[in-house]
Amino acid sequence: MTRNQRRKVGSLLAALCLAAAAADASADALRCGSRVISRGDHASKVLRYCGAPIAIRSRLVHRSVVAFGAFYHPGLGLLEEVVVEEWTYNFGPSKLMRQVRLENGFVRDVRELGYGFREK
Repeated sequence: MTRNQRRKVGSLLAALCLAAAAADASADALRCGSRVISRGDHASKVLRYCGAPIAIRSRLVHRSVVAFGAFYHPGLGLLEEVVVEEWTYNFGPSKLMRQVRLENGFVRDVRELGYGFREK
C-alpha cells in the first residue's frame, strides 16, 4: 500500500469513528421542542418537556451491590431493587420514535426505534 493510500484509509477510519461517536451521542439524548433530555435527567423533566408517553413498560430488577465500609462482610451478597421503566414516544410518521429507559426515576438511556405512526 502506498503512502497516499494509507493516508486515505486513515482519514476514512477517522471519519467513521467521528460519525459513530456523533450517532451514539445523539442516541443518548431526546429533543422535545427546544429542550434536550439526556442521561441523568429526572422523570419529571421528561414529562414536563415531552408530555406523556404513548406506552410505559415497568419492571423490578435486582442487582448485586458491592458494599465497602464498617458493616461489610466478605461473602455477604447484597441486592438492590431497581425500578426500570421504558417510556415510548411517538413523534409521528415522519420522525423516529424514541424509547427512554429510566432507572429509579432517572434517565439511563434513550434509544431510537422505527418511524412513528399517525395516531387516530
